[in-house]
Amino acid sequence: MSLIDQVLARAAADPGVRGVILTGSRARGTQTARSDFDVTVVVAEQARPWRHSTRTGTLDEVVCTVEALADTSVHWRRYSFRGAKVLLDRLSGGIAELVDRQATLTAEEAVPLARANLDAYINQLYRCVKSRRDGLADAALLDEQESLPWLLETVFALHGRLRPYNKYLRWELENFPLPDPWSVVLMPDQVRLAPLCLFPAVESLARRRGHADVLDGWGSDIELIRAFAGAAGP
Repeated sequence: MSLIDQVLARAAADPGVRGVILTGSRARGTQTARSDFDVTVVVAEQARPWRHSTRTGTLDEVVCTVEALADTSVHWRRYSFRGAKVLLDRLSGGIAELVDRQATLTAEEAVPLARANLDAYINQLYRCVKSRRDGLADAALLDEQESLPWLLETVFALHGRLRPYNKYLRWELENFPLPDPWSVVLMPDQVRLAPLCLFPAVESLARRRGHADVLDGWGSDIELIRAFAGAAGP
């Protein structure tokens, strides 16, 4: 009996279990010989909403309540459900619906997320270009690299999507492409070199999405970013 079969057999024998979800690389088909099985077991109730029940080299099992699975307030956890496979659903599709809800931004969620991350991206680039202006090349490089997470969060949110974990960035773009040119320029081997020179494209996208006020709120400081971004461009 395989490891997953053992988990499912144990879950099937427990009337308190409502669902079993496979996440991680095994669900996405990107596993290696060293990959473990990431499993979420959903139960009707427990003392804590989330808890680890097993963590070994082959199985990482988390137990959560149905109510906890329905809670989308923990942003960092949500992408883990992208591409997940529901192996057991005793809620007649209810577990699958909750998994999809975790992995999908609503328009109401995407707008403030895009705005907050756009502002943070601009802030970090402003630090970068001030360091460049002042001849502090090392500091500028570090600041530009620190802008990368904000860039990714911004662009994905502007498209109504959750930012993938770095490990799955290529998988996300290959399986769920963004409109041109983003699926190309956000590939790991490209975007890691381009947070600053991508600013004009991000600015254009943000303005089209109705976030001009975030950009214009930076006043003349935005001109410094544009100038250095143009010089850094291809």
